[in-house]
Amino acid sequence: MDPGKANPVANKPRVRKKAFRTEAKKDMYSAYLYIAPFFIIFAIIGLYPAVFSIYLAFQKWNGLSPMVFAGLDNFKIVLADPLFWKAVYNTIVMGIMGTAPQIVFGIIFAYLLNMALLKFRNFFRVTIFMPYITSMVAVALIFSVLFSNHDSSLANYVLSLAGLDPVSWASSEWGTKIAISIMVFWRWVGYNTIIYLAGIQSLPNDLYEASTIDGASKFQQLWYITIPMLKPFIILTVFTSTVGALQLFSEPTVFLGTDAFTRDEAMTIVMYLYRDAFKLQSFGTASATAMILLVLITLFAAINVYLTSGIGRKRRGEQ
Repeated sequence: MDPGKANPVANKPRVRKKAFRTEAKKDMYSAYLYIAPFFIIFAIIGLYPAVFSIYLAFQKWNGLSPMVFAGLDNFKIVLADPLFWKAVYNTIVMGIMGTAPQIVFGIIFAYLLNMALLKFRNFFRVTIFMPYITSMVAVALIFSVLFSNHDSSLANYVLSLAGLDPVSWASSEWGTKIAISIMVFWRWVGYNTIIYLAGIQSLPNDLYEASTIDGASKFQQLWYITIPMLKPFIILTVFTSTVGALQLFSEPTVFLGTDAFTRDEAMTIVMYLYRDAFKLQSFGTASATAMILLVLITLFAAINVYLTSGIGRKRRGEQ
């Protein structure tokens, strides 16, 4: 008998099974393991609270009793509250007063700190960045002394030198807004300055040398070279400043202390949200406020980025 016909299975060619764990797959699995802690922490701390807040915006809940579906009632309560619109007004006003000067002065400071003629440049660079890393407790102590209601406070003393009457900074509406705006400006202008300084140092020196040969002044170099070429950095800082301005919380609460949540003239949107959630135990309206704040941040950020994107763009008809 032919052995090949007796055992046909033995005559079939053997097919090698593909290895399940090849080197490429091992590298892929190890890469996923390296980045997994970030995504796990983000899902627990960031993603889950955001999704739960969206769900909670349509519920009535005080944190202890069972949730009751409320539909759009939470949004109606918030939008019908005059205090909420006062908080929106305060947030926009203090945001403009505190963050808009950061963009202008940040570019100017960065341009000056990059000048070769400036002595002790490293010292000034560290000094202007110091407020950003200063503790909020120290900031509260400094500004409580600077903007005290007493006539002998530093702010009122400066006003007296100009022949102006003293201001009750911590008790008047516009005095409080101005003091908080100055605190925001003082704390964050160094952050924007360092970003602009990094952008200026990345610009080619050939442009400045050519403009100097053509007789351009320092102001013309700043206006026609530096600012247009800093456009990506300006868009970044405008976006972050807009988001930070609409999330204003630490500065008003630190400056006013225990009276922060009882003073309508300093109430911001995030303070309104915090008051509903942790003082009134109304987590449904607080989550609805958070959703409205998200819409406002998206709207204002898009508008500001659109307006900023026109920097350096030639006007129509300009030769």
